[in-house]
Amino acid sequence: MFDLKNTNQNQAQNNNPQSGQTMQNAQEIIESEKAYEQGELKVRDIIAPASMRVQADHLELNGVLVRTLFITQYPRYINVGWFSPVINLSATMDIGMYFYPVSSDIVLNQLKKKVGNLEAQLIEDQEKGAPRDPMRQTALQDIEQLREALTQGTEHFFQYALYITIYAQEKKQLDKLTEQLEMLFGSKLVQSRRALWQTEQGFNSTLPLANDELGISANLNTSPAASSFPFVSSDLSSDSGILYGINRHNNSLILFDRFSLPNANSVVFATSGAGKSYSVKLEVLRSMMMGTDVIIIDPEREYEHLSEAVGGAYINISLNSESKINPFDLPKAVGDQSGAADIIRGSVITLKGLVRLMLGDLNNQEDSIVDRALLETFAKKDITAQSDLASITPPLMQDFQEILQGMEGGAGLSERLAKYTKGTFAGLLNEPTNVDINNQLVVFSVRDLEDELRPMAVYTIVNYIWNIVRSSLKKRILVIDEAWWLMQHDDSAKFIFALVKRARKYYLGVTTITQDVNDFLGNQYGQAIVTNSALQLLLRQSPASIDNVVKTFLLTEGEKFLLLEGSVGEGIFFAGNKHAAIKVVASYTEDQIITSDPRQLLEIEQAKKDFANS
Repeated sequence: MFDLKNTNQNQAQNNNPQSGQTMQNAQEIIESEKAYEQGELKVRDIIAPASMRVQADHLELNGVLVRTLFITQYPRYINVGWFSPVINLSATMDIGMYFYPVSSDIVLNQLKKKVGNLEAQLIEDQEKGAPRDPMRQTALQDIEQLREALTQGTEHFFQYALYITIYAQEKKQLDKLTEQLEMLFGSKLVQSRRALWQTEQGFNSTLPLANDELGISANLNTSPAASSFPFVSSDLSSDSGILYGINRHNNSLILFDRFSLPNANSVVFATSGAGKSYSVKLEVLRSMMMGTDVIIIDPEREYEHLSEAVGGAYINISLNSESKINPFDLPKAVGDQSGAADIIRGSVITLKGLVRLMLGDLNNQEDSIVDRALLETFAKKDITAQSDLASITPPLMQDFQEILQGMEGGAGLSERLAKYTKGTFAGLLNEPTNVDINNQLVVFSVRDLEDELRPMAVYTIVNYIWNIVRSSLKKRILVIDEAWWLMQHDDSAKFIFALVKRARKYYLGVTTITQDVNDFLGNQYGQAIVTNSALQLLLRQSPASIDNVVKTFLLTEGEKFLLLEGSVGEGIFFAGNKHAAIKVVASYTEDQIITSDPRQLLEIEQAKKDFANS
């Protein structure tokens, strides 16, 4: 058969050889492009596994076994950082978290229906005389709290999905790692399951593609959802400072210099036996190694052994002791170069607070009489605005009483003051100062004082220390143990607050310790002291005070239960805007020096006796 088409093409090519060459070149280009596309290397070709086998309970990727676990249920309360043991596990894993916000209106409407059902069931049980169902009542309380938080906008609601994909070389190793993860979740009362028959979907859900192919989530509000976030630990390790403890979130060291903060003040709140004195003594010991002077007010002789160990000065203040402090002492020199008139005026205000502690509340007339009497008492010793305070002899309480006795309207006050100058309490506040605090560690013990005299004695000691601090500028820490005594009286609470507020100016850090949190925080000055303390340590709290602590320090539910259930020396450490869960740790030698355990102290004393007799 004659091919007209080919004949025509050949004739055309013969007639136009250049056109035929162009068509051939175009065909070659097309073939080259096809070959290039077939041989082109894409990114997915590099990262994709060469082979994949899908099994019922795992995948095989290039010979590596892969398994995915997902979380199905969470406990009623969950601590912040509960996911840290999984994050810090020494194993290769991929973790996928998916947060699906749910409208508050939808949640509130569903919760309203749930509340109605629960209340109806509780009423029905009550009418039938059935026993109380604690599960329903607890659920009702939780729902009411959640409704309130959602309405106020402090909480939001999410559907939260959490997947963990693990890798192993052998099946036995994969099973062991899976069981280890399941045990970690079980210890937190978190229920997990393996992605059976969905291994490929589970693997894809933990790839960095934000593609949730499993779609298994739990309903959580903001706080518990945030507690699962893997990067929750605050790094409190600085280039200088002392070791306060171990960060329980990531086992890092909490190294901090309190004097690097806007102020060096600290508060320590803990119930009895939680380790507050132990923690403070450890800080004192390590601060002394850095050259810091420390002054302690010791109400229970807890710091005596520490003072002996480091060669400190231990001063016992009591009615019968030889150590005395005169409340009329004035600072010899002042760091802010205040004039003598300002110093005398400030001392009169401080002494009026002491007189109120001694005599009780004063009316306006009595307050005016005391004010004039104090000025005249200083004037009697030639202490005026023109005096050189470095060479004066301060008056005594007896001089003040005599001035009151000779003033119109002051006889009654003088009579009430007599027990502190001539009566039962004459040995405490009516003697010249004879204590020597020229030591790196100075401890004032007030254990042997009657409870009635303790607030006055501590007030006088703190005022004396304040005068010393103002007289010479040094890096110092002042520790006030059981500070709730001073919070019981407005004048002493006001004085401590003023001290805390002005301490930074004189290179002083005030550490306030208390176990009676409610009494301390219930006072307006106690709240102000916390606000003016950049360093805060919360150890185990009692259920009676935990709500007050949560409100003051804005703690989460997880942090609240950490403080309720923590062991000795465990709590939360605040430094400025950062905070972390802490565990206070000491070496063996430090522990022997700072321990307050009576059993350990007896063993140490016995060891000393055995050494002396040998």
